[in-house]
Amino acid sequence: MGSDSDLPIMQAAADVLTSFAIGFEMDIVSAHRTPEKMFTYAQTAHTRGLQVIIAGAGGAAHLPGMVASLTPLPVIGVPVKSSNSIDGWDSLLSIVQMPNGVPVATVAVNAAQNAGILAAQIIFSSNQEALEKLMQFKDALKVKVQEASARIKKS
Repeated sequence: MGSDSDLPIMQAAADVLTSFAIGFEMDIVSAHRTPEKMFTYAQTAHTRGLQVIIAGAGGAAHLPGMVASLTPLPVIGVPVKSSNSIDGWDSLLSIVQMPNGVPVATVAVNAAQNAGILAAQIIFSSNQEALEKLMQFKDALKVKVQEASARIKKS
């Protein structure tokens, strides 16, 4: 994440990864304030065994795109509605409007939970046992909606 103020949002991605027993690193790496650290982090991520990078940032939100330009790994961007943002729209547009050749999968503003789920889907796509866990999670989501629908119909 670009700043410690992003932690309350990014914690949702960590929680998802933890629930699926996926190990992860969490750090503050600012594209603007610590560019050297960002370069090193992104360029070496694959050598540390990482398979996906989730990068969250607010404001100008250059972190996901810059990381994507430096790593061979898939990058998922989380636009964060920060104190200096325009309701998160500036962050969303900064992340989603990447030039051809530098893709960043982008989730909704503050949707770090979806970033965690997408990262799990990417990681689990080549592991049948883990994929089953993810399918159970998705089935549980379906049941939750069906139960809510039934409650509303009773009202």
